Amino acid sequence: MKVTNAEFVISAVRPDQYPGDALPEIALAGRSNVGKSSLINRMINRKNLARTSSTPGKTQHLNYYRINDQLYFVDLPGYGYAKVSKTLRQVWGQMIEKYLLEREHLKLILLVIDLRHPPTKDDEMMYDWLKHYDLPVCVVGTKADKIPKSRWQKHVKIVKDSLVLRARDHFVMFSSEEGIGKDELWSHISRHIIHGDPEEQQGVLD
Repeated sequence: MKVTNAEFVISAVRPDQYPGDALPEIALAGRSNVGKSSLINRMINRKNLARTSSTPGKTQHLNYYRINDQLYFVDLPGYGYAKVSKTLRQVWGQMIEKYLLEREHLKLILLVIDLRHPPTKDDEMMYDWLKHYDLPVCVVGTKADKIPKSRWQKHVKIVKDSLVLRARDHFVMFSSEEGIGKDELWSHISRHIIHGDPEEQQGVLD
């Protein structure tokens, strides 16, 4: 996808604050500081539309970014940060759960994981939760540029084995620094937006 227009729209905490223009939504989930904002910026060819932070746990809302007036990226609060209070984590959890289970315009969840390291227990729990509710997931392994190419497949295998990645769930190796995986990820997102679940639309795609 060629991005010609991208803008931040709203930081929402309640359904009545979500945009009402019925555009498809692509949610980004992942632990704090895994690189979701950097991924968004690379995907839309902007350096700082999605603001990155050195402070884990800073994102406390659902941040909506409208792309080409065709879809939204929705950046979810990061999980797994111990210094955030238990009460706040519970509030975040309820907000995220309500969004993921009830938002009719949600087409795909990007589960963003640091490819340099095995998935954390929180990553595994998040993937299991998404699969329990049969939600469409694409796992994105970021920071690929920090790993020697000769070790890429080893790291990909560790992620897939640790999550017990289902065959229908796509995996994209990504680098926000070098753009590795950008075209592949846009292609996968586009298929979900146009056709819904590619597995269910195989005849259409063929």
